[in-house]
Amino acid sequence: MQSDLVKFPIEIVSAEIKIDPQAPVVAFGQAVAYRLFSHKTYIVMPTILTEVDKSRLESLSIIFGVGLVLFDLNKDSPKFQIRVRAQRFSPDMFYVNEFAEALRQHNKRFFEELF
Repeated sequence: MQSDLVKFPIEIVSAEIKIDPQAPVVAFGQAVAYRLFSHKTYIVMPTILTEVDKSRLESLSIIFGVGLVLFDLNKDSPKFQIRVRAQRFSPDMFYVNEFAEALRQHNKRFFEELF
């Protein structure tokens, strides 16, 4: 809040969420791309992935510092499981500002609530 004496720095966290178990490579590619403008990035995929895909995503997530979360495809009880925690990176401020400007142009009131 404006009146806070000690302010926390802004941390941008992005997530690529897929419900299609056939899209782990697409999800991973998107999550890595989000690192341009995010401090932390997560891939969120359903638990019905094959064990091979889960293992592959987990390994890639560790190597690239992307978080991995699995969930049950049950809207009433998704039971999220964090498999890999995202590492913190410094985003490219050019892309942060480009993304922020696009958000501001799209919905000024929402932008002002966030920032």
